[in-house]
Amino acid sequence: MLRIAQAFDSGQWGVIASASVKAVVVTAALSLAGCGAGGFSLEKMDVDRSIITSSAPSSPAAPAIADTDSDQTTIGNAVSSADIKELGGQAVPWANAGTGSRGAITELVELKDGGVTCRRFSATRESFDGVALYKGELCLAGAGGWRMQEFKAL
Repeated sequence: MLRIAQAFDSGQWGVIASASVKAVVVTAALSLAGCGAGGFSLEKMDVDRSIITSSAPSSPAAPAIADTDSDQTTIGNAVSSADIKELGGQAVPWANAGTGSRGAITELVELKDGGVTCRRFSATRESFDGVALYKGELCLAGAGGWRMQEFKAL
């Protein structure tokens, strides 16, 4: 029989276990001694100039402006098509599938100034870049179309 098998058969498990523990301890000690043989010291450490990092380039502002313009058009369409008398002061929800933005139009009032019909409103815009509040005014132009007179972020 082999010696290992004999050890298991003869009940010398403790001898094998203690020998393997000793082997692990000796291996670990030698490994650590090898790491420390060079005299590791923080004073000897130097900056690794071979690693170059940078930030990701910022996305151009044009898509964000285009999204805001598209949302402004969507809000204008919702304001112009709203039936103010039926709303009774309730918010008008809006959503733009093209940009993923959505929000609500509140404080919607219709005014007539010098024969020109205008609608003033507040609108929230929830998008990937955050939440914003806008004030705007939409006025009835020639041929029954509406034109955005003012649309500014607060």
